[in-house]
Amino acid sequence: MHADRPTPAGRPGVRAQVLREVAALVPASPDEHCVRVGVDGVDGSGKTTFADDLAAALRAAGREVVRVSADGFHHVRELRYRRGRDSPAGFYLDSYDLPRLRAEVLGPLGPGGDRRYREAVHDVRLERALDLPQRVAPPGSVLLLDGLFLHRPELRDDWELSVFLDVPFAVTFARMAARDGCDPDPDAPANRRYVEGRRHYLATDRPAQHADVVLDNTDPERPRRLR
Repeated sequence: MHADRPTPAGRPGVRAQVLREVAALVPASPDEHCVRVGVDGVDGSGKTTFADDLAAALRAAGREVVRVSADGFHHVRELRYRRGRDSPAGFYLDSYDLPRLRAEVLGPLGPGGDRRYREAVHDVRLERALDLPQRVAPPGSVLLLDGLFLHRPELRDDWELSVFLDVPFAVTFARMAARDGCDPDPDAPANRRYVEGRRHYLATDRPAQHADVVLDNTDPERPRRLR
């Protein structure tokens, strides 16, 4: 969590209340295995910040939390762009190594797993493989994983609770322009790969229909529960 941002306990008003409400929905583990919670949404929707704050809210409630991001499970560049650098299908199909994510995180931290997991296997910024040691999650802990495309059919049944952050593209691209320097116009040619890939996901996999919790996160300080 960023040091200059207040913790959820210190946040006034709506956001703190919503975080507490979502934390209360996370089921208890019936045994020593972990409970898996996914935080989904398009780039710029606030997934990482929301997941960090939800983790803090869960810890404040006495839960053990394991934080992982799907961004640590990108494919290597050659696979990500094998359909072309501008391909929306490539963005949707080839960005993430989903079998590795399941093998290293979702399987071990799911029912029957041994709770041994790796936080990441690839550094997408440096384009290099990571050989991190396995960690052991505490018995009954909560896996809190944020990322894109978490309601794809391959992952849809892996969550004991899932959250989808619903934010318009005009807002998310304005955020990413300030954060990453990309073009703030969703319809700019440079954004086609990402916009069309996300639109395919939203229309085909319908994450807002499959998520247990749907939040309008257009105003991060006042998220609104849609379901």
